[in-house]
Amino acid sequence: MGDGQVERRLAAILAADVVGYSRLMEANEERTLGALRQHRREFFDPTVIRNNGRIFKVMGDGFLVEFGSVIDAARCAVEIQSGMPARNVGVPEDRHIRFRIGLNLGDVIVDGDDLNGDGVNMAARLEGLALPGGIACSATVRMHVGNKLEVEFLDQGEKTVKNIAQPVHVYFLNPGLSAGPAAGAGKGTQPATRTDKPSVAVLPFANMSNDPEQAFFSDGITEDIITDLSKVSGLFVLSRNTVFLYKGKAVGIEQVARELGVSHVVEGSVRKAGNRVRINAQLIEGATGGHVWADRYDRDLTDIFAVQDEIARTVVDQLKVKLLPAEKTAIEQAPTANVDAYTSYLKGRELFHLSTKAGLAEAKEMFAKAIALDPLYARAYAGAADCNSFLYIFYGHAVSTDDILANCDRALALDPNLAEARASRGLVLSAGQRYDEAEVEFRLALAGNPDLFEAHYFWARSCFVQGRLEEAITHWARAAEVKPDDYSSAALQAPCFRSLGRMTDHDLALQRGMDRAERAFAKNPQDSRAAYFIANSLAALGQAEKAVLWIEKALAFDPDDSRARYNAACVYALCGEPDRAFDLLEPLLQQPTGDVKAWTLNDSDLDALHELPRWQNVLRLVQ
Repeated sequence: MGDGQVERRLAAILAADVVGYSRLMEANEERTLGALRQHRREFFDPTVIRNNGRIFKVMGDGFLVEFGSVIDAARCAVEIQSGMPARNVGVPEDRHIRFRIGLNLGDVIVDGDDLNGDGVNMAARLEGLALPGGIACSATVRMHVGNKLEVEFLDQGEKTVKNIAQPVHVYFLNPGLSAGPAAGAGKGTQPATRTDKPSVAVLPFANMSNDPEQAFFSDGITEDIITDLSKVSGLFVLSRNTVFLYKGKAVGIEQVARELGVSHVVEGSVRKAGNRVRINAQLIEGATGGHVWADRYDRDLTDIFAVQDEIARTVVDQLKVKLLPAEKTAIEQAPTANVDAYTSYLKGRELFHLSTKAGLAEAKEMFAKAIALDPLYARAYAGAADCNSFLYIFYGHAVSTDDILANCDRALALDPNLAEARASRGLVLSAGQRYDEAEVEFRLALAGNPDLFEAHYFWARSCFVQGRLEEAITHWARAAEVKPDDYSSAALQAPCFRSLGRMTDHDLALQRGMDRAERAFAKNPQDSRAAYFIANSLAALGQAEKAVLWIEKALAFDPDDSRARYNAACVYALCGEPDRAFDLLEPLLQQPTGDVKAWTLNDSDLDALHELPRWQNVLRLVQ
């Protein structure tokens, strides 16, 4: 080869990318990296080697693989995508490691061990068009594979991709079927089997009403559509807590789909005016941003539940998912016949999600109003129970446990499968040290909704006060995953790690909690709870000067709040200022002792959580 001459060769290129990598890393970096390394070591890399491939580039969440044979490349892709579902068995769906794979056959430029050129770039573009758990290939690959493998090629037509001048003719590979004429391959044909469920993210519907305060209504409709779609066993639907991180953000659908690891996105808008409502909804293909379906509904407000059901059923139909009879009945079941009760409930739910003391108090009033308007509204009773539970657990309010249980029991009498009511009931029973009964409730809650934040969070607390630290870590970790903006469940793993002697994990948990709390504080600079969470974490990490600055912020916002004062006392004690700690604690000693567990989760001594009054807790910190 002459000087300056570029070395080229024909190669089959496989481009693979981890679906939703950013979301997985945000939820838990160590676990995601560990799981990916294990999948590579035990499965991905051996499959590549067995099929005569060579990984020539690793890009964190992506891999580029070279093959001398396009048959080997296609067979490797099919084996990877067919084998990954079994490796994800027993893992919550939003923690599954899944790949998108693109295949191309083309000319590549050789640069030592690396490869470049259009042949590589095209494989990467095809990977971006693949469904999660799926394979997309070029027409060249389809032609060369022919009938040599037991796969079906599904013609997707021509697609326009970034930085490629000409449209690309794309095929999806569906493994496990004959590739002959009997397979029925052709444009628009749907696969008879799938490597994974269709995955959907329902983005927060935009509030198009003239009144910005009506946003609670559009948010409520979004949540109810998510709830309806989540009842369909053939779909994987991202939770409310995950998708609402995008509320108010100007991001492209393709970017959202890639970050969340979904094949399709639902978005829309709501305009409410008097007794009329207009809802626009559309289903979009995540890889291309192309519209699959769109519609507009101009209805009376009393038709709101019918519209929600129609949107959910249309999404299911468009994705060619079979709707079971029980699922159809569940989707069509309206939560209440009273639109005013529904509106009050939605307002209460919006306030509840704020998780502030004032928000929870207002939410209680809204749920009480919904109950007054419709005494058979199960969700409203569950909402009232959750408000009291959160006021109790987060702010130490002396709420009546009998009232919480009564609301739980009323909700369950109306809807025996209401997971939120089960979780609140479990919390109250746990507070009364009826741990076995509480565990039954937590298990029932998670059976109804495996991703219910409250069930994991409350169960973690119950395990913690019993000294079942590994279980507490597991449930707090899961709570942190299903609610990515929650900082407490991330940080509260730290005392468990400390008691187990795992100080590296302890420090990492505190750091994760602080990162989330700082983001929460940036959104709401008067969030005293976020401020004292940061302060406690900094104090535990030995950063006394920063800790004092943060606890002073918390006290400036809520100088008379007992919980803020208690946390401030803990911070000053840990930072070597016992006199300031005692000064803050003195007024609290005039109050009833109450339930110590509501106050002491920041204490570094596990046995102090359950037995000692508050004075002794601080005394233990300063001795």
